[in-house]
Amino acid sequence: AVTLIPAMADDTAHITMLQRSPSYVMPLPKQDPIANGLRKVLPDTVAYRVTRSINKGRQRLIYGASQRYPKQVRRIIRALNVKALPEGYDVDTHFNPKYNPWDQRMCAVPDSDLFTAISQGKAEVVTDQIERFTKTGILLKSGRELPADIIVTATGLKLLPFGGIQVSVDGQVKNPHDSLVYKSFMLSDIPNMAFAFGYTNSSWTLKVDLVCEHLCRLLAYMDQHGYSTVVPVVDNPMIEKRPMLDFPAGYIIRAIEEFPQQGTSGPWTVEMNFKADHARLRKGPVEDAALRFGTAKPVAAESDLARA
Repeated sequence: AVTLIPAMADDTAHITMLQRSPSYVMPLPKQDPIANGLRKVLPDTVAYRVTRSINKGRQRLIYGASQRYPKQVRRIIRALNVKALPEGYDVDTHFNPKYNPWDQRMCAVPDSDLFTAISQGKAEVVTDQIERFTKTGILLKSGRELPADIIVTATGLKLLPFGGIQVSVDGQVKNPHDSLVYKSFMLSDIPNMAFAFGYTNSSWTLKVDLVCEHLCRLLAYMDQHGYSTVVPVVDNPMIEKRPMLDFPAGYIIRAIEEFPQQGTSGPWTVEMNFKADHARLRKGPVEDAALRFGTAKPVAAESDLARA
């Protein structure tokens, strides 16, 4: 919603963002001044690597500070919001959540475009709950009615594990929730299946890059040794299980039973730390005691079984 409002504000007489509860919204520059400066003095490839390293470090610093000093980080975000919004704006109602920074994902607005639309009177943020729809708009729990010609639903996100595919092995349907995640990209007892899931506390593609690189190394290893199947196997049946995503956002909690689980040690943990994943996925070997390699065997067709 925070991206829709400024994108539509110039084409509407007035636009309102109705939210049940506030989120942290950070104003960030649309262009990276560090990257732009480095490109003036360094080759593009070098500037890219340096910029990427700086941004990774900065994100780790912000996340770490948010977890260690939540009150101080909350005050900084609030001060940035106050500075970007009109004098007297009710920041605490609309942009000061009950949870601490980075307990849930944080919203970013490029060049403060959302705050600019609000300051110019083109947009409004309302924090309330819906009582019901009316002929002319939305009636809120507070009794206020929001008139609307068009209503765009931008909530109720529902996660769909693996794009909704049905996982099966030799014709038997498998419930992903019964499996443990191996190195963040495979499932226990499910052969030849890999997926890429990014970070919830940083740039999504940082982890996706590492996962895809490790998968390519695994495929090359299998080709080199003549293997056609690989399956992660949990050797310890007493291993403690916990949700794959330790993140209290409502859309994740609603779908957590549909996702696989993770363990508490070894390759069965899902890390949300680039440094740990870099050591595991980029520098670590693909050979692992938890992996079982083999050669695929033909499965008899139903007609063959019937004749037998």
